[in-house]
Amino acid sequence: MGMSLCSHAFVSGEDPCLCPALVLGSDSSQFYLLMWQLFGSYVLYRIQSDRKVAVCSVHPSEHATLQCIGCVKAKIPVAKSYHCSPKCFSDAWQHHRVLHDRAASAVNENGNEEEELFGRYNSSGSGVLNTSLSGSASSASLTNGSTPLYPAAVTQRSGETWFEVGRSKIYTPSADDIGHVLKFECVVVDAETKLPVGHPNTLLTSRVIPAPSPTPRRLIPVSGHDAMVPLDLDGRISSTGTFTVLSYNILSDVYATNETYSYCPSWALSWPYRRQNLLREIVGYRADIVCLQEVQSDHYEEFFAPELDKHGYQALYKRKTNEVYAGNTHTIDGCATFFRRDRFSHVKKYEVEFNKAAQSLTDALVPSAQRKTALNRLVKDNVALIVVLEAKFSNQGVDNPGKRQLLCVANTHINVHQDLKDVKLWQVLTLLKGLEKIAASADIPMLVCGDFNSVPGSAPHSLLAMGKVDPLHPDLVVDPLGILRPHNKLTHQLPLVSAYSSFARAGVGLGSDQQRRRMDATTNEPLFTNCTRDFIGALDYIFYTADSLMVESLLELLDEESLRKDTALPSPEWSSDHIALLAEFRCKNRPRR
Repeated sequence: MGMSLCSHAFVSGEDPCLCPALVLGSDSSQFYLLMWQLFGSYVLYRIQSDRKVAVCSVHPSEHATLQCIGCVKAKIPVAKSYHCSPKCFSDAWQHHRVLHDRAASAVNENGNEEEELFGRYNSSGSGVLNTSLSGSASSASLTNGSTPLYPAAVTQRSGETWFEVGRSKIYTPSADDIGHVLKFECVVVDAETKLPVGHPNTLLTSRVIPAPSPTPRRLIPVSGHDAMVPLDLDGRISSTGTFTVLSYNILSDVYATNETYSYCPSWALSWPYRRQNLLREIVGYRADIVCLQEVQSDHYEEFFAPELDKHGYQALYKRKTNEVYAGNTHTIDGCATFFRRDRFSHVKKYEVEFNKAAQSLTDALVPSAQRKTALNRLVKDNVALIVVLEAKFSNQGVDNPGKRQLLCVANTHINVHQDLKDVKLWQVLTLLKGLEKIAASADIPMLVCGDFNSVPGSAPHSLLAMGKVDPLHPDLVVDPLGILRPHNKLTHQLPLVSAYSSFARAGVGLGSDQQRRRMDATTNEPLFTNCTRDFIGALDYIFYTADSLMVESLLELLDEESLRKDTALPSPEWSSDHIALLAEFRCKNRPRR
């Protein structure tokens, strides 16, 4: 039924179908679900109060409890000076101080502090919370329920005015509702007599808030261009010989707990909100190939597969194994790969279960008395999904007419535990050895995408990027089972290169210069792809075979300062603790091997 477990209503802007229509509190969910089972009469009101309330500039669902006097003195718009708590102000200071710096050299164009204070929730955008909205102005555009127009003020009490805005079980808040509480009223009706039964039951939402709209991320050319290129309707620079690949750990709902991400408002952490925000982001990139990690199996089946199907994607999925997982098997996560049907067709699918590889390894190398201990360390349920696709577009020149263009895409999520460095490296090695077998059987470009839970310079990253691991690498010290020895076996022959390292080699230009500042000059990787309150660093990568593919463009990276205004990820703006990576590739013309 799509019920939410968070406590706020919000408007979605131009595309209401991509946000939950009405988000009610968890303490009210049971009652609301009951309402769906009854034949009843439904009325929904917007409550407007004469009392103006200052709200937090960072967490618009919260009342403000303190004000930055520096903002007032600098004539910064007053609405931006309010915070809900000292911690909120402290967490946001790095971003907030930029306002002070800008104000030092600029004059505030809007001098009406009253308008600035309450304008954040002004329904018309002009600045003042409208408490005397006429009936015609408030209801002219309403279409919720069976009747498009409703009476103006229904009743008044305690300085509050109630405007009827809907007569159905589902209501999509409009811009007029921003800043106001919504009241849902249900009267049970006898199915035969059509007469009310009992007293009306009511629910109140928190104030309606605007749906955050993430700043658009742009493609930055790295192959000889010097200007940022907006994503077009096809999600790529219009070229028949290129394709785009997205890799994104979307944060499984079972891991998105209030305890772990206490800095994220509960409404923004709820799955009904996050799934719509994630879908909007993913669809907006319009990538030809989408590799997602931490996709719960129930969310894949009930949401992502059908929703992305509407946008032209075919879906493939590999759920994690569950030897270790103790929860509901429907909520276990996995890797999902989607591709646009008009750009690619499915040729073959390989599923890698590291648990099976662990069983084979221990059977072959570990004495029987130690196998249980070995399996306890190696069996972690991680998987990889490998897909072979055939392009429906031509990359070939006159020298190779009619040649099939195949592409192998690996999507994986490597084990997270930092004390299992040997297991991480072994999982990556196992995946690469499998890809080597595919490469030996076919002349095929390869992409290796995913969340590797390994920072640049770690042994797994070195294996991927360098094709080997230094025998003296400190990660090799952790090898209680001896599965990494001899160290000279820690190699592979795939010519893999990290896509985002192209920023380090890009020509001079506004876009690439800015991105280089968001890269680690030592490792040539992003400064971060995962940003929480307790950790920031690069864990996610898109690797490609450099002998068969070249990078044309990359999705711009985010800067830490912009994220810290909400403490960290996830946030109302970005609904995962990871950021999405996207690269545009072109297949190289080369003779058949």
